[in-house]
Amino acid sequence: MTANDQPHGSHYLRGTRIPTLVFRNSQEASRHVALMIESLIRQNNSAGRPTVLGLPTGSTPVGLYRELIRLHREAGLDFSRVITFNLDEYYPMSPDDPHSYNRWMHETFFKHVNIRPENIHIPNGTVPLDKLEDYCADYENRIRKAGGIDLQILGIGRTGHIGFNEPGSTRTSRTRLVTLDPVTRRDAASDFYGVENVPYQAITMGVGTILEARRVVIMAFGEHKADIVAKAIEGEPTDAITASYLQRHPDATFILDEAAAAQTTAVKRPWVLGTVPWTPQLIRRAVLWLSLTAKKPLLMLSDEDFRAHALYELLREHGPAEKLGLRIFNEMMATICPKPCGDTPQTVLVFSPHPDDDVISMGGTIIHLVEQGHKVHIAYMTSGNIAVFDHDALRFTDFVATFNRLFGIDEEKTRTVAEKVRNFLASKRPGQSDSPEVLRIKALIRETEARAAALSVGIPPEQLEFMDLRFYRTGTIAKAPLAPEDIEDVARLLERLQPAQVYVAGDLSDPHGTHRMCADAIFQALRRVRSKGLQPSVWLYRGAWQEWEPHEIDRVVPLSPDDMERKKLAIFKHQSQKDRAMFPGGSDPREFWQRAEARNIHTAQLYDQLGLPQFFALEGFVEWRDQGV
Repeated sequence: MTANDQPHGSHYLRGTRIPTLVFRNSQEASRHVALMIESLIRQNNSAGRPTVLGLPTGSTPVGLYRELIRLHREAGLDFSRVITFNLDEYYPMSPDDPHSYNRWMHETFFKHVNIRPENIHIPNGTVPLDKLEDYCADYENRIRKAGGIDLQILGIGRTGHIGFNEPGSTRTSRTRLVTLDPVTRRDAASDFYGVENVPYQAITMGVGTILEARRVVIMAFGEHKADIVAKAIEGEPTDAITASYLQRHPDATFILDEAAAAQTTAVKRPWVLGTVPWTPQLIRRAVLWLSLTAKKPLLMLSDEDFRAHALYELLREHGPAEKLGLRIFNEMMATICPKPCGDTPQTVLVFSPHPDDDVISMGGTIIHLVEQGHKVHIAYMTSGNIAVFDHDALRFTDFVATFNRLFGIDEEKTRTVAEKVRNFLASKRPGQSDSPEVLRIKALIRETEARAAALSVGIPPEQLEFMDLRFYRTGTIAKAPLAPEDIEDVARLLERLQPAQVYVAGDLSDPHGTHRMCADAIFQALRRVRSKGLQPSVWLYRGAWQEWEPHEIDRVVPLSPDDMERKKLAIFKHQSQKDRAMFPGGSDPREFWQRAEARNIHTAQLYDQLGLPQFFALEGFVEWRDQGV
């Protein structure tokens, strides 16, 4: 389903082994779960009964907790009778450690509502090892004494784990100490500023404990969860994917956004599940899938190919094969666009969430736009400072200190700042947040790299905007909510530049959510300026984590081998992200330039397989058509 092919509201997926409700985006899904919790609490409060909730941590439930806080503040939702049991905690882990789930829960949720401290239960990561078995048994007893869990909220990890019940956990397992899967530790590496700082063990509720909850809701958002979600809800229950055990629960529901549902049969190949309405988008998806599956170019597809792949209804309603193949061939030909902004010089605005997303994801297109006479501005929306290694900050500090000493520039003040930075970095604990001085140095490193990269693709410094949006200024992985001023800053930039074209990062697999938040700020600002008459065309790019699928693409820009080399050289200017990035995201071990090159070449190969003109590489884009929120 493309960015523009999204239904309003929610719908249940067909063909799943567990009820699965899909929402257009994570905000709507989180709001739905919050209303479920609100209804349960109000019902129990009116009857004088407590409400017992099982709660998760991580990025997935953040929107849920924010919505519950809003309901408490604006709708008077009373949490005084609520009893909570958290799923897990790292071990060993002090409750006041910045990475503790105990601290995270209090800062994210508990301190913002009127829940009683004695009603909060979170596994204790400081219990001595020789007493841990008894402690875990007592945690189970506390759940039973509370009357059992009324509603258990879960997320799902990329190994399919719920809580920290990694592959191999049994269906009857109870609260216990577990060893974390290497994939789980890698996924947590960004929170700890390096996988080497992630604990090897954790305390977790068991699968059996979770399955005893009267009702279970499991939430999953983003494309990076799509593969494991499809396996959990469509495959046989297996201890290799502990989330699949929920198929045997009498009242369990998966709550997804469109991105997390992308790999399910109901989305990828809905025609195999029964009759479908053949929309233009679905016809394109089906015919392209058939061409690639049958390994035949579009113009060589036969009626028999359609029949052999469960597409006889499409053939009957819109065929014959020659007609369908030609139709999609012409649609895909129309996506090829060597001149993405036309022949008349225009102003183009590229929004880059981090200071390297522009050249990683659309560096070749930027080169073409500049060479074709357009005035390209790049707006770097965040500083990207948390993604710089300490050794780079120390190296640049030493460089500036030496530079100032050589040229006699305020040596005393330089020495004071340099010593402060060196002392902080020397005593910095693993995973500790940076000092304000170090954050400023790291931001400067990213900014100067962005200037060098932009210049290498033909954009002078005066056409660069460093916005430093407020939501990113926490100095940690966890971000603040979008501020109204962030949206206002974007709107003012649009009004000042009056661009004919706008490019936005549509890579929603960003593991830190920065791309999603930046896109949200841009879309809200665009709605505001469109009401004032500014109507730029808006294009979504990808590349750092994933590429658009062929059926999603509205435009591709061809790249020659020379274009690709220039693009790679621009990416290389981001030296702090070269060789080893702080937050590479996902399971792809390659550097960003390698990913970008491989994905651009792969898109060109797909076009070739479809029988379309052959190119060395292609950068793909989807046009944003405002669907509202």
